[in-house]
Amino acid sequence: MFSLRRDRSDLLAAEGLNSLMEAAGDAVFRLNRHGEILYASKRAIELIGQEASLVGQSLQGLVSSADHTAIGNAIAQAAEPGQRSRVNIRFRTLAAPLWMELRIVAYANARGEHELLAVGRDISGQQATEERLRHMATHDGLTGLPNRSLLSDRIRMAIAHSKRTGKGFSLIALDLDGFKKVNDALGHPVGDALLRVAAMRLYDSLRDVDTLARVGGDEFVAVLPGATTEQEIQTVARRMISTMQLPFEIHGHTLYVGTSIGAAVFPEHGDSEVKLLAHADTAMYRAKETGKGRCVVFSPEKFNQPEHDVSLEAAMFQAVRDGEFLLHYQPIVDARTRRIMGFEALMRWLRPGHGMVPPAQFIPMAESNGLINLLGAWALKAACVQIKRFEEVAGRQFYVSVNVSPRQFRNDQFLDVMDEAIRLSGLQGRQLLLEITEGILMADPEHAEAILNSMIARDVRIAIDDFGTGYSSLAYLKRFPIATLKIDRAFIKDLPSSVKDAAICNVVLSLASHLNLSTVAEGVEKEEQFAFLAEHGCGLIQGYLTGRPLLPEEVLTLLKEEASAEQQAAS
Repeated sequence: MFSLRRDRSDLLAAEGLNSLMEAAGDAVFRLNRHGEILYASKRAIELIGQEASLVGQSLQGLVSSADHTAIGNAIAQAAEPGQRSRVNIRFRTLAAPLWMELRIVAYANARGEHELLAVGRDISGQQATEERLRHMATHDGLTGLPNRSLLSDRIRMAIAHSKRTGKGFSLIALDLDGFKKVNDALGHPVGDALLRVAAMRLYDSLRDVDTLARVGGDEFVAVLPGATTEQEIQTVARRMISTMQLPFEIHGHTLYVGTSIGAAVFPEHGDSEVKLLAHADTAMYRAKETGKGRCVVFSPEKFNQPEHDVSLEAAMFQAVRDGEFLLHYQPIVDARTRRIMGFEALMRWLRPGHGMVPPAQFIPMAESNGLINLLGAWALKAACVQIKRFEEVAGRQFYVSVNVSPRQFRNDQFLDVMDEAIRLSGLQGRQLLLEITEGILMADPEHAEAILNSMIARDVRIAIDDFGTGYSSLAYLKRFPIATLKIDRAFIKDLPSSVKDAAICNVVLSLASHLNLSTVAEGVEKEEQFAFLAEHGCGLIQGYLTGRPLLPEEVLTLLKEEASAEQQAAS
């Protein structure tokens, strides 16, 4: 009799708990301590989508195999005295995977037996949103390939794996030969469609273990685990080159583009992400220069890298990582008033234990090994932002003059970097003066003209640096949209005593005046030089006489002194 009453009491207690479970809006499970289901609410059955009873089944058996360990650990943790657990898991369903947040807690039933109560909340929508956000943060929006951020992670993983196993990998950099002409002629919609198809072809030509990323524009980088010999790399490269040589049918156009590829091997050609990318990039440019549509594998011997430069180059890569490069700002003044009108941003390398490394020593090396793109982009953005800070102190506008190397100018990302520098700083386009050499213009006039016209469309001005020391032809002054001529210091240093230098300067200043170009004289160190140039119509002066290259905080002091002097003069 007593046993019957106790069984009935237990039954009523269980039924009462089950009624509460049914009233809950979430999925609820009663489990024994081993994780077997004693009861499942209708909501649980509805979400999981099984018509048969769940009672008697293992909860672990209902979830994705990828989450078996997680649910097993959560059940075991909740079974410990005074413990509870929480876990996000995927249930196997006939439709899409069901993500559920499960909270598991232990309790004693009416018989004093240990049971578990698991309450699940459907978080599939939230999980899908988070997954989309994660994908957007790590993948290129146009092609769906990994972006630069995810590529960095993959390279770091490959380096770590290589160090553990001793098995190397290669990094290849490539871009599309002829893409810019297609993009300029037919517009961005056609260019974007071409990039999507090209990305698919390149991806299909790689192995399952490889990673292909789009790092910007028409530039791609691939990580090839285990491919360390020239033969292995060339085998992959030939597949990529061959697939890109096939015609592209895009929006009614039959298009032809190719690809040039550069490769670097870990650890032979670099023991860091920065070094590998730079060396692969260098090899890619060599492939372009030697006929395009081919793959070049980097090696110090092949690129004629002097032995004594190896240690300096290694230190240079380290310097990029450690932020050892900095900018100095040299004032450029009005020749009539001596008022500061702008600044030239000059890159410097303060190498710990060695002092300042001369730009003539590290700039050509950066141009050779590909670091100039990274350094140049940093310098352009940092200079524009810094000039904006100078303006806030002085209460008036300045312009900033930044040198652009040949390799930067050829880089398809150059205009994007320039746009970002203007956007980040808030400067107007006309406040940016980009200095290029005559050699850049004459190396590829068609490409130079297209880039310069794009710069002019953004209201950015162009200066010819070291004017008169390069090509003797003046035809480019008519063809290209030049705003400023910078007279090289070689023609300034012996003024006004040198008759020849005086004649050359007079000719340049007269030419600039007739072509409505502004002029800047570089390397002015003496008052008599300044007086000669001002008298003969030079607009702007730059040199140690009017201001040496200064650190930003020194410029701020100078601007405050100038403002104070102007206030005193006005009063």
